[in-house]
Amino acid sequence: MTASSLPPSLRVDAQTFFAVDTVKRIKPELDIQLSDRAYLPRIDDLQADWVATVAAPAFALLHRNRGAGASKSFCSIGTGSGMDALAGIEFFEANQVGITDLFAEVVDTAAANVRANIRPGLNVALHAGHGDLLEPLRADGIKFDVIYENLPNLPLAKTARLDVDRTSSSYVPEREEQVPDVIADHLLTLHYLALRQAREFLNPGGTVLSTLGGRIPLRVITDMSRQAGYTPRILTYTWKVQVDPEDNLKSYALWQEQGLGPFTFYRAEVLAEAFAGRDRAAAGEQAEALEHSLLPHRLDAAAALDVLAQGGRIAHTVAVLQSDI
Repeated sequence: MTASSLPPSLRVDAQTFFAVDTVKRIKPELDIQLSDRAYLPRIDDLQADWVATVAAPAFALLHRNRGAGASKSFCSIGTGSGMDALAGIEFFEANQVGITDLFAEVVDTAAANVRANIRPGLNVALHAGHGDLLEPLRADGIKFDVIYENLPNLPLAKTARLDVDRTSSSYVPEREEQVPDVIADHLLTLHYLALRQAREFLNPGGTVLSTLGGRIPLRVITDMSRQAGYTPRILTYTWKVQVDPEDNLKSYALWQEQGLGPFTFYRAEVLAEAFAGRDRAAAGEQAEALEHSLLPHRLDAAAALDVLAQGGRIAHTVAVLQSDI
């Protein structure tokens, strides 16, 4: 679907999308306005959707672990359509919410989605701003109990145009901050910088949730959190179908050719079988053992492209990294 053919809005059944029996703080049928620059909720394939498959279950688990009332303020970095903020309102019972994204158009649309899809009478203070990571919210002087990020790994292609292209899966590569080589070599630059910056925006006892495609070793993910000054744990470990597989796999293959990675993928049916019936919390606790058990089935980006060309469906593991201060 091209940007020019996008419908003006999308109707989303909240109970199905978030896999809950009922929703209490958001409307049961969501009316989501669409921005040309943000990925759409994948209502036709929830296994490919980050919020439905990864974020919402992690939010539910973290809320259970932290207890009621411990996560009343929530922020999403790189919110896209705003579905993650609605999930934060529903699962954390957050009444103070921050959202940021790179473009004003994306943030304005996401903020409208949040406001339009909260239950009538529910009082939620929304802080929204566009720009770099958490910087747009600095002037508000607000701090959060939970900060969530699902940021892109891939630097923007040199031929892409930032002013017109859909760039949800890419970021502008020029950064002035110092980033450890192992983090840069595994394309985790934005995740690391978000963790560093988030320390200034967390309440005491706060936590950061980073959703990371497990195309890289888990040890690199947890080491990134430690180097940013946190205590890490893998909260959940799951899998999802690779979105836009041809374009993304080609990008990862090119970075491999330049000596980065390698980046790990799997046939979707392999991960479906490996994770079938597994409790997400238990899978998080057993993440390293699961990663090890999948070693015989690994495909690097080039091999995954070959499987895709033969009609195979490509997926990758996903780790939700919990970084506690």
